Amino acid sequence: MNGKSIEPNMVNYEETRRSFRLEVPDYFNFGSDVVDKWAEARTKVALIAVDPSGENPRTFTFWDIKNLSNRFANVLKKHGAEKGDLAFIMLPRIPEWHICMVGMFKLGVIPIPSTILLTPRDIEYRINRAEAKIVITDVENASKIEEIRKKCPSLKTLIVLGGERNGWISYEEEMKEASRRLDCVEKMRMEDTLLIYFTSGTEAYPKMVRHTQEYALAHIVTARFWQDLKPTDLHWTLSDTGWAKAAWGYLFGQWIIGTAVFQWNMKGKFNPEMVLELLEKYGITVFCAPPTVYRMLVRENLEKYDFSELRHCVSAGEPLNPEVIRIWREKTGIAIHDGYGQTETVNVIANYRCMRLKPGSMGKPAPGWDVAIVDDDGNPLPPNTEGHIAIRVKPKRPIGLFAEYWKDPKGTSSRFRGEWYFTGDKAYVDEEGYFWFIGRADDVIKSSGYRISPFEVESALIEHPAVLEAAVIGVPDDIRGQIVKAFIVLSKDYQPSEELIEELQNHVKRVTAPYKYPRKIEFVKALPKTISGKIRRKALRMREMKK
Repeated sequence: MNGKSIEPNMVNYEETRRSFRLEVPDYFNFGSDVVDKWAEARTKVALIAVDPSGENPRTFTFWDIKNLSNRFANVLKKHGAEKGDLAFIMLPRIPEWHICMVGMFKLGVIPIPSTILLTPRDIEYRINRAEAKIVITDVENASKIEEIRKKCPSLKTLIVLGGERNGWISYEEEMKEASRRLDCVEKMRMEDTLLIYFTSGTEAYPKMVRHTQEYALAHIVTARFWQDLKPTDLHWTLSDTGWAKAAWGYLFGQWIIGTAVFQWNMKGKFNPEMVLELLEKYGITVFCAPPTVYRMLVRENLEKYDFSELRHCVSAGEPLNPEVIRIWREKTGIAIHDGYGQTETVNVIANYRCMRLKPGSMGKPAPGWDVAIVDDDGNPLPPNTEGHIAIRVKPKRPIGLFAEYWKDPKGTSSRFRGEWYFTGDKAYVDEEGYFWFIGRADDVIKSSGYRISPFEVESALIEHPAVLEAAVIGVPDDIRGQIVKAFIVLSKDYQPSEELIEELQNHVKRVTAPYKYPRKIEFVKALPKTISGKIRRKALRMREMKK
C-alpha cells in the first residue's frame, strides 16, 4: 500500500469531535511515562539526527534516550538541581537538546527553551525575569552568557556542550561519569509546571508562558489528528529548538505515539535544495514547515525529487497562501494541511486529512477545543462576520491551554474575558464551519469603509512569479483613512520598476476584490521578522510613521 493512501487517524471529523476525551491522570511525568515506557521495546527508534551537511546520521532508540536522560538527570542532581529550579537551555538542533529536556522533566527541573538567535541582551532579560539558576548551552554560544553573567545574580550552574570553558561544567565529561540508573523520577502533579516559553515579544517585552504537565499530554491532539502520525512514521518538523514549534513537532505528541523524529542541525543561510534532498534521502513520511519555507520550496525544481515516501504535509506559524498549497500539491501530489495555534496552546484549529480541504482556510477546531468568532464583548458572531478568535474556558478549561503569563497577572487577565480566552487574532467562520484568518487584531486595514485583511492581499501578491515574499500594512491617507501598502521581496530574476509596480497592482485587482489592491508598493531586500520567522508588520508600520 502506498504511504499516501494510508487511512487517516481521524476518519470522521464530527464523530471524533463528539467522542474524543483526553484521559488526564493525577500524576504524569513525560520522561518516565512516555520515554521510559517506549524504552521497554529496546530497539524502537526515537530520533535520527544529521549534521549541517545532511550526513553522518546518528540514530537513537528510546532505550538510548532513557539512559542518556537518566545520566543527565544525575549530573543535575550532583550539582544541586532540585524540583522547581529553572534552567535556561539554548542549544542548536542536536540530540543533546532532547536528552537534556527529558532529563530535566524527570527531575522536575523547569526548562526555558530558547533559540540560539538570541542576543546577550535578550538572554539577560530572560534569565533575570525568570530567575533561572541553571544555564545549558554549547561552546559556540557560551560567550553570550559570559557577557551578561555578572548581571544575572540568580545563576548558579553553567553547563557547556562541545568543549570546555573555565567556570563551566563540561557536559561530555560529566556524562561519562554519571550513572544510567536514576534512583527516583519526580512524581509530578498535573498542575506542576512543565516548562516556560517566552513569547516573541513583537508588541512589548516578551511574556513568560507557563505550561503545566498536561501540556505534554495535550499534544496528542497535535500529533494524532493534525499531523496524522503513526508509530511507523518518520516525522520532520523544521523548527529551532527554542520555539514552541519544537514542542509541537519533535518532542511531546510524536513520542507519545511512538513516532521517530528527524533532526537536521541546519547552520548558515537557509538552503531549500538541501531540505528537498533530505526529504528524499531519509524517506521522511510526514513533514511540517512554516509558510516561509514552503514559499521557498515551491520555487525549486520539485520534479527532480522522489516524494514517494512522503504521505502528509502540514504547516503552521502563520497562514499559508493558497497558491503555495496549489503548487506543492501539483508537483508532489500532496496537499499541505494548514494548522493554527499559539505558544499558549497546542493545535487548536486545523485542516485534517478526512476533511475537504479549502485552500487558504485554517480549517476547523481540534477535538477537545471549543473555538468561536466573537465580538469585543465575547458574543458569538454569525458566519462571514469578522471577529476575535476565542477559546471557551468555562465551564471547562481545555487541556493544553497555558496556565498563565507567569509573574504577569495583568497580562493574563487581559486575555481572559468572561468565558473566553482571546487569542489576539481575528478571523471569520463560513457556513460550513471553516475558519478564515484575517490577521492580528491590530493588523486589519480600514480603508474607505472597507476592512481589508493583509493576509488576503499578501496571498494575491505571492501568486505572481516576481514576488518571493510580501508584507502588507495600512498607511494613513487623508481621503481614505488608510490605504494598502505592500513591501515586496522580489524573486531573483526580477528587478524593481514602475512597470512592475503597475503589473503587480493589476494582478491583485484580478485575483481579489479590486478595492484591496496596494496603492503603494515598496521593494525591499528583506522583511522584518521575529526570531521565530513571523513577519513583523508592526515594525513596518513604525517605519512608516517615522517618515
